[in-house]
Formats: sequence, structure tokens, C-alpha cells
Amino acid sequence: MKPIKIVAIYAFISLSFFSCKKKFDVDKLSIDETKSETFYERFPEFAPFEEEMNELYEKHQNHFIWYDNDGRVDFAEVLFNRANQIKAEGIASNLPYRNRIGEIFDLDEKKKPETDNDMLISAMYFFYTKNVLEGLDPDKSKQTGWYLPREKSSYVDYLDQLIKDPDLIKKDESEMIGQYYNLRKGLQRYREIEKKGGWGIITWPSGKKSLKPGDNDPAIAQIRRRLAAVGDLSTDSKSTVFDGELKSALAKFQQRNGQTPANAVTPELVKEMNVSVADRIKTVVVNMERCRWIDPDILDSKELVAVNIPSYRLVYFRDGKPALESNVVVGKELNKTVVFSGKMSYLVFSPYWNIPPSIIKKEIKPGIDADADYLEKHNMEWNNGQVRQKPGENNSLGLVKFMFPNTNNIYLHDTPAKSLFGRDERALSHGCVRVEKARDLAIKILDNDKNWSPEKIDEAMRAGKERQYALKRKIPVYIAYFTARADENGNISFYNDIYQRDNRLAHLLYNE
Repeated sequence: MKPIKIVAIYAFISLSFFSCKKKFDVDKLSIDETKSETFYERFPEFAPFEEEMNELYEKHQNHFIWYDNDGRVDFAEVLFNRANQIKAEGIASNLPYRNRIGEIFDLDEKKKPETDNDMLISAMYFFYTKNVLEGLDPDKSKQTGWYLPREKSSYVDYLDQLIKDPDLIKKDESEMIGQYYNLRKGLQRYREIEKKGGWGIITWPSGKKSLKPGDNDPAIAQIRRRLAAVGDLSTDSKSTVFDGELKSALAKFQQRNGQTPANAVTPELVKEMNVSVADRIKTVVVNMERCRWIDPDILDSKELVAVNIPSYRLVYFRDGKPALESNVVVGKELNKTVVFSGKMSYLVFSPYWNIPPSIIKKEIKPGIDADADYLEKHNMEWNNGQVRQKPGENNSLGLVKFMFPNTNNIYLHDTPAKSLFGRDERALSHGCVRVEKARDLAIKILDNDKNWSPEKIDEAMRAGKERQYALKRKIPVYIAYFTARADENGNISFYNDIYQRDNRLAHLLYNE
């Protein structure tokens, strides 16, 4: 959430709130204290908003917020329509006291305002903004392993802007990252699929290890139905024959979900296809919540390196557009890559690998005990009581690393183990992020630096002598965790929840 600033002074806002017409004199109508004091006893589900409600009414000298001399302000209707359709925003909770609030909008909008009605609309506003724009509080998001910074906004101040210009709430790009709205489109599509009965279960044929082109089996018709439901197959012929059309649809499905297309259907692939539409909807909702935790201003950065752990993907953005994309390897379950952000400040060519004490204890010392020449064979040496691996082609950090100092001791780096990038599952490292296109990334980052050329970068990478180079600007690095993403048409890609975090967040959202 980007910081929200007051765009008009209070006197100006007051003029828009309280005009000089005399249908009824709102200036002389204040909130009834006897009713406001018991409001949260009568409407306890709105009690969490009491502090902000008090701030709001104090700011407006306890006058009505949602009524002026012409009656109810227009934005109240806009807000009610939004709050009434909050499920479309991926919110599991229903609007509290929906019927009672609905009665307010069934009344003549020019009827003399009542304290309960005004306070109910205010509470509805805070319910909407807290759930749709802010999401879970930061302490709860940290419980799910999310340590990216979250901006704190004043929704009391924001209301002044909205009442002045109700269309602001419809200007998506100012409130959320674009991915949120793509997922919202996808959520609508998957709910429509659910209404039509979902996609059914694919029954794996007994005794079969795989299904290949040319095979004829009832399961193939079930696979067709599954692929047609989400649009990977344009039409469902209901054929039980594995033909070229099905093969193309399967490749589309696998590519969309970050997998290497195969020429056969396996039980593992069918297991993924058999995840119910209800569970897929829950995954979309969970990831829409994560989008609420991202400040949309980060996309305005001139440069940005973004890593998504579950998709094993890095994107280097320049001027808001992808300048380079690369596969990555991330931390395995026991050495999870941390979700956080930093500022890339320098590069290291031909790096040493200063081996962490935990790895020395678990791997290096047992290796030395088994083989006296272990260090020499692995191009390692003792250095001030620690072990480090010397620069070179076989150094575990490869030929370059990208540093953004942090307490997690995580950075991006090259690797000699290029074959790992060919795997679909790439949670294999000790926590740092291995970059397949490390050389290309270094060239992109330094392409406007007169001190460097691709030839000089290659020379530094293969010099066999460590060299640090401080960047002339710091580049934001965001390491995030999204198990679903959608394109602008709402086509959703799902990635394995490799650190088992979706269910934990779903429990918080659905109060399970």
C-alpha cells in the first residue's frame, strides 16, 4: 500500500461536506453520544474498528460523515456496492450486519440522518478498507514467513479523498499491484467453473505407468474435460484417444504451471490435475492476500530484481518492464530462502565461498575425517579458523555473486551446477538463490557503466582472483512467495507450495 496523503485542507473538505442548502442543517446535527457509546455493544463485530472510528468522528467534530445538506453522500452507495460484493475481492468474510446496512440504502436518502446509520456506514468503510486494501496485520503475515516491508496507511485520511472523488476507489493501479487484479479476474473464472460443477476426477487406469500419444483409454476423455474447463483445450471432443490436439493442450497446461512439457501423461501429472477447483480457488484467495502486502510503489522503481520462490523464477525489471528473466534454484525445505527485501549494492567477481559454520559441521568436517585430501580435492582452504572455497570454475558460488547486505546472509549467485536448472523442482540450495543467467544479469546491471563491457565482465569472472565492484546506484531486491499468478486475461499459473505456507495463511483468512 502506497502512503496516502491528504489532498485538500480540512476547510475545503468541510465545504464539500456541509453545503449552504437548508434541506436540513447538518452543521447543527452531531452524533448522538448516548447512541454512539453503546454502538459497539449493539454491533460487536465492528468493535475492532472503534479506535479509528473515534479518530474519524473526532476529526469531523462529531458531525455526520455520510450526510450533507442534500442527503446521503454519493460515495456511500458506491462503498455499499463494493462491500456487498466483497467475495469478488477474494475475501472469505461476509459483510457484518449486511441486512441492517442494506435497510439504510432502502430508505429515502434525503431522510434526516440517524446516528446508528452514519456509524454503520463508517464501520462498513473500515471493514472494506481493512480487508480489501490492507489485509491481515503484519504480525500475522510474519507468522506465514513473510518479512517484506509493509506500508502503514491512514484510512481516516483516505476517506476524505474518497468522498471528494469516489472514482478513486475504482482506480485499481493506485491501490494494489497489477497482479492482484489479474488474480481477481482468474478468481471469477474459477468460481464460474465451480458453479458448472468443476472438472471432475480423472481415474488413473489400473496397471498403466503412463498414457502416450495413440493410447485409447477412458481416462483420456476425463483429461480432455479437465483441460477444456480452464481453456487449455479449446473444445472437448470427448474422445478417448490421445491425439495431437490433446498433446498440445497438455504442453500448454504444463508450460503455464512452470513445468517442462512431456510426451506422456503420468500419475503425478494427473494428481496435480485432480486438485479440486475449490482448492484452486482457495489458493487464488491466499495469493490475493499476499498481493495486499506489496507496496505498489515498488513497481515504480527504475530498477528492480524480483524473485518468486515457488515458481523458481527471477525477473530483472527496468523502467517497469522485464529486461531479463532467469530460472533460479532456491533453498530446500531445511534451508528455506527467506521472504524479504534488500538493496543490491555491489557485485563480486571470481568470489571465494566462505562456508557457513553449519555446513562445515555437517559436511566439511565429516569429509575431512573420511579423506585427508578433502579440502584440496574441493579447491578449499582454511582461512582464519574457517573454511573457504577458492575462486574458480568449480566454486559453489560460480563466477559472480550479487550482494544486498542482510541479516539473513542471503544473496544471488552463479553456480557450476547448471544441470539443476533443467529440473522442474528446484528447491535444492542452502538458502541462497542460484541464478541460471548470472552472467547475463551482470551484463544487464552494468550495461550503462562505462567501466564495464561484456568482455571485461567475462575477464573478471574468470580471473581466478576475487574482485568487488560497488554499484553506482542501489537496486531493490524483493524475494517473495506466490503460489499462483495470473496474466491480464485471468489465466492462472499454479506453483507447488514448496514450504507449505498456503494452508497456514488460509486458516487465518477462513478462520478454520
